Amino acid sequence: MSAFHNTYDDAAYAGAYAKLEFPGTYYLAYRDLPEILAAHAQGRRAVDFGCGTGRSTRFLRRLGFEAVGLDIAADMVRQAVALDPAGDYRHLPAGGLGGLPQHAWDLVLSVFTFDNIPTPEKPGILGALRGLLAGEGRLVVLVSSPEIYTHEWASFSSRAFPENAAARPGEVVRCLNTAIADARPAEDVLCTDAEYREAFAAAGLAVAATYRPLARGDEPIAWVNETTIPPWVIYVLTADR
Repeated sequence: MSAFHNTYDDAAYAGAYAKLEFPGTYYLAYRDLPEILAAHAQGRRAVDFGCGTGRSTRFLRRLGFEAVGLDIAADMVRQAVALDPAGDYRHLPAGGLGGLPQHAWDLVLSVFTFDNIPTPEKPGILGALRGLLAGEGRLVVLVSSPEIYTHEWASFSSRAFPENAAARPGEVVRCLNTAIADARPAEDVLCTDAEYREAFAAAGLAVAATYRPLARGDEPIAWVNETTIPPWVIYVLTADR
């Protein structure tokens, strides 16, 4: 297994990522979230875990949530604050959640964050997030499907990384984000649906719903494989009491 490097903990990459909104394949990651959150989340207090440059946090605020953005990458948090000085963005200390109150949050959203977390660390982090949830709170985790690393997409490419096809769960996979100016590949950790479900169960979380968004074909985007292969998986989780 190759050594894992957090692509996002980098000032230049953070600067390029800060310009990203919802182009191409990213559109499908966010398209259904308003409906999903309306169906599952009660209350308005939200945490955006792995907020990056604040895109998801701002998205939550536009939906009416009072959102706090958290990230371990200081360069990403600096970009989030620069883009949205009125927002609440916090740089996380190693192994902590910034002193957030326990059992007080109606929603914890995590978009793409677990793509970058090594497999052995996932249950512990998920368990910590579980501790943030209020009684009826929901944890919504959006991750890349394994197929994203072996196909071509409107705004991602794995053509340069044929070794991805032989990767086993827990190993490093790479792809290019063609929607940003930085041409360095993102490095993720391959995780299948089965491995995610094992991690959820180990963290005391139950899967309430699973979504795999597909493009409908009527969107003004030049889709590649998005109409037949879901690039993302969205899990809605509850505390298994």
